[in-house]
Amino acid sequence: MTLVHIVLFKFRSDVSDEHKNTFVTELKKLKNLPCVKDGRLIVGGPSVTDPIDRSKGFQIALVSYHENLAALAEYQASQEHHWVTSTYMFPYKEDLVRFDFEVDPADEYMCQFAV
Repeated sequence: MTLVHIVLFKFRSDVSDEHKNTFVTELKKLKNLPCVKDGRLIVGGPSVTDPIDRSKGFQIALVSYHENLAALAEYQASQEHHWVTSTYMFPYKEDLVRFDFEVDPADEYMCQFAV
C-alpha cells in the first residue's frame, strides 16, 4: 500500500525569500527518514499555475510517499519533522493545507518509480 501526503504552504508577506529557500532545503532532508517510502519526497515552488490566483497564494508544495498510515504518523512525530516545521514554518505561516490519501490498489503501479 502507498499513502500520499500533500502539504501546501503559504507564508506571511513579511517572510523573506531567503527564509523560504532555507525551509525548502531543510524540508528536502526529510526524504532521508526511513518512514518515507524509498526516499520519495518532493518539494517545489513557486506555483506556475496560470492564472496565478488559482494557487490561492500558496508558495511551496510538498508531496511525500509512505508505506501506510503508521509510517506517516512516524514521519510527523519525528524529531527532524518537528524541528523543520517549528523552526521554519509554524512561526511564519499564513496558511497551510494538508491532504493525505491511500492510493487505490489499481493505481499502485504508478507509485513504482524507476531508479
